[in-house]
Amino acid sequence: MTVLEVVTGSAMETGSLGQRVGSLLGPGDFVALTGDLGTGKTEFAKGVAVGMGVDAAIPITSPTFTLLNIYQGRIPLYHFDLYRLAGEGDILELGFEEYFYGNGASLVEWAERLQGEMPGERLTITFSHGENGSRHLLFEPHGKRYEELMRELFPHNRKKCFDPLQDSC
Repeated sequence: MTVLEVVTGSAMETGSLGQRVGSLLGPGDFVALTGDLGTGKTEFAKGVAVGMGVDAAIPITSPTFTLLNIYQGRIPLYHFDLYRLAGEGDILELGFEEYFYGNGASLVEWAERLQGEMPGERLTITFSHGENGSRHLLFEPHGKRYEELMRELFPHNRKKCFDPLQDSC
């Protein structure tokens, strides 16, 4: 399993990287977003929605109070924000697992709150603050599908930064 760190220099770059990920997602895919508040998870989610073909006129917001927003693109995007959940029991009661294995792609902010309910096969992206407003995104594939997705996303598999205007930096 190849773990790769990507550094983005702005919200626009974080969103553009999300757009690239979204363009590759298919039915049943699961992307776990982890990291502290304000590290770019929702900006990334906005980009994923664009990459999946969600109408640009629809505002993509973090579903902190509703827990789940569903956006229609080429396939449904199930955008979860689990910040307010206490733990695994809450997930079981809400029945979210039907979405995790459904006909859309699941993008889960605060995925660490899923604990034992997180699918074994997934792409985990951990967000952290960098210097001068940069963001560090650690991509960790779990399973063949997500290793393949990583090869498509980063064909040279040696990227250390992301520039939406060119393939390398």
